[in-house]
Amino acid sequence: MNKKVLLAAVSLVALGAAAPAMAADLAARPYTKAPPAMVAAIYDWSGFYIGINGGGGSAHTTWDVVGGLREGSHNATGGTVGGQIGYRWQSGQLVFGVEGQGNWADFSGDNLSAVFNTRNHSKIDSFGLITGQVGYAWNNVLLYAKGGAAVVGDKYEVFNAAGASLGSASNTRWGGTIGAGLEIGFAPNWSVGVEYNHIFLGDQNVTIAGVTDNIKQDVDMGLVRLNYKFGGPAIARY
Repeated sequence: MNKKVLLAAVSLVALGAAAPAMAADLAARPYTKAPPAMVAAIYDWSGFYIGINGGGGSAHTTWDVVGGLREGSHNATGGTVGGQIGYRWQSGQLVFGVEGQGNWADFSGDNLSAVFNTRNHSKIDSFGLITGQVGYAWNNVLLYAKGGAAVVGDKYEVFNAAGASLGSASNTRWGGTIGAGLEIGFAPNWSVGVEYNHIFLGDQNVTIAGVTDNIKQDVDMGLVRLNYKFGGPAIARY
């Protein structure tokens, strides 16, 4: 037999013997699935919430005798504690809301009158805020601004040089408020935040012991807030 033909026949036989082994190796290899897609949780700020707050404030109060001289001014400072209830809805990263807040307060202070030999004292013992909110969320972090109406419970009193009361007056004052806050969702349905509010009360005439003063008042305060939101805290995104 021709040598070339013999070599070709031997090669064909060798390839035929190796083919089943190669097929067996290919069949034995396990099939590996692609890893599952990662799921990212996005905090959802939508829903009703209720919470508590506490902090401190200062009411700058100025007394002017109507048609006369300035008696003076003072800062009525102290603490406050209260609660809030509201609703938020989220569209993308924008968050909108409405909220009602009510607080007990003890913002008090006084000054000597520059006109009479008396001491003028003021105290805010309560306030309420009805506001709208607009904010921007980075997942579980929310930065927002707020504004709306404010109502304040005020008490004014005048003392003589010996410390005896000459008269007092109480009233409810309406005004406006603006503020801003930062809130962080730290657990399912729970968030904690800090907030600043300024209340514009303008001026009002108050008569005590036969003297009518035009009393101007504005309030600044800082609060720490804790909220519980009803509903799911997050949504899943693939």
